Amino acid sequence: MILADKIMNLRKKNGWSQEELAEKVQVSRQAVSKWESAQTVPDLEKLLMLSRLFGVSTDYLLKDEIEEEEPADEADPGRAPVKRVSLAQANEFLELRKRASGRIAMGTFLCIAAVIPLLLLSAAAEAPERLISDNMAAGLGLVALLVLVAEAVAIFISCDIKNTPFAFIGREPFETEYGVEGMVKEKQKAYRPLYVKHNIAATCLCILAPIPVLMGSITEQEILASIMMAVTLLLAGIASALFIVAGVRWASMQKLLKEGDYTLLKPGEQRIKHIKENISTVYWLSATALFLGWSLLTNDWGITWIVWPIAGVLFGAVMCVYNLILVIRNQAD
Repeated sequence: MILADKIMNLRKKNGWSQEELAEKVQVSRQAVSKWESAQTVPDLEKLLMLSRLFGVSTDYLLKDEIEEEEPADEADPGRAPVKRVSLAQANEFLELRKRASGRIAMGTFLCIAAVIPLLLLSAAAEAPERLISDNMAAGLGLVALLVLVAEAVAIFISCDIKNTPFAFIGREPFETEYGVEGMVKEKQKAYRPLYVKHNIAATCLCILAPIPVLMGSITEQEILASIMMAVTLLLAGIASALFIVAGVRWASMQKLLKEGDYTLLKPGEQRIKHIKENISTVYWLSATALFLGWSLLTNDWGITWIVWPIAGVLFGAVMCVYNLILVIRNQAD
């Protein structure tokens, strides 16, 4: 029996349509149709996925002379072990990420708002009434900043530790048991309206956030300008929190469904994605360090905010350059 017939028989034995099988191995229905009509054959990666999915050995699939089904051998070096996600585990993962979304959003808000006490205390020290000394303002402001950032870091670490049992989801190949996909799609459909509302609200807040600092820049009162800057940071913090709450929950569903940024990638594509993630992390950490360093050295928070729109534009340019380098290297190869 040839490979095409074996794939067809195993598919029918499991009660799957061509479209359902295609979805499970991340290919088009036309690809499955071509496999079953012997027009094409699956590549090695897809053969291994079919072997795991059907629970048969790769030898059975590849060798025409083997007519009887052979169960997959766990010791078979060609068969990499793949984790399976049950319906209960999927529900637990979604609930865990739902709770984590609020905590991660709070941690991000604290990081953004951490500079507000230093900003207001510094303004109070510069006021004509000299409400507080420069040294005391700097000392108390830095203490408040470090405490808030430390609390945010503790939140991030706690969320990461709690997610450890499910860290493989979205990073490694995995399979879902019957019912998981349907359940996640239902939850995704129900959550979509709220996801859209959160993103719209966050986007509007990002657009409106510079207004207070621009209003503060036309006043001659230092403390009023600082208050306006604090309002801008609060709006930016709320916007970031909304983006994160929506994004974390949506990403958890995409991971289980292997959609969007979490589709199964080939090794080369995984490496490129990992490099891009590292570039993004280093870039934005550097931008944050520049903003804080410039602001603390000059104590002119009314102008240092310009770092963020410039950083946003330059980030797009950096990623375009990286993609161009990849294109040139691929053509050279």
